[in-house]
Amino acid sequence: MILKSGVALPARATITILFAKMRGSTRITETLDPPAVLARASEFFALVAAAVERHEGTVVNVLNDTLMATFADQGDAPHAVQAAQEIRRDVTILKAAWQHDHGIRAAVAMGLHSGAAVVGFADGPIPGQPLVIGDSVSIAERLLNRARAGEIVVSKTIMDALAASGFVLEAKELPLFKIPPREPLRIFGVVLDTRLDFT
Repeated sequence: MILKSGVALPARATITILFAKMRGSTRITETLDPPAVLARASEFFALVAAAVERHEGTVVNVLNDTLMATFADQGDAPHAVQAAQEIRRDVTILKAAWQHDHGIRAAVAMGLHSGAAVVGFADGPIPGQPLVIGDSVSIAERLLNRARAGEIVVSKTIMDALAASGFVLEAKELPLFKIPPREPLRIFGVVLDTRLDFT
């Protein structure tokens, strides 16, 4: 379930959201045969989903090259960050295999944010499909787009939740993130010294 047991859905709740994107997917779809494209994408999403589930998260949606997952509340921020760290680590295994087998590169970018959202399940067009709707989802997705290949970008809300739980994340404060009409957001990143070039 999206929320911890005992919470009736639909509900308005504070949750932690993780977006993970497979960087380099355009080149993969252009250079590999369709069965190989689907196999590589399936490997990537299985890796991400496994890490999410190990840390008590729920996969909500997969679209194109991006997976969205939720963790029950703001207090679950450490679980979400631990999942992100494992995803980042494990993608290096894919990177080596894909380079060896296909001559293609693999990397992941992630964005995390905690905030209020309405959560529940769809009546249609896909009954039972998890739904998470709210500005917090939009912010998390924007943070994903701010992250470069191999990086994790998180909001100050996540950093505050980590600090409250005693969890230490070595992250660098990044320039203020402007998402009009909101106030500029303080964001932080687990960044690379050198940008991975996927052009």
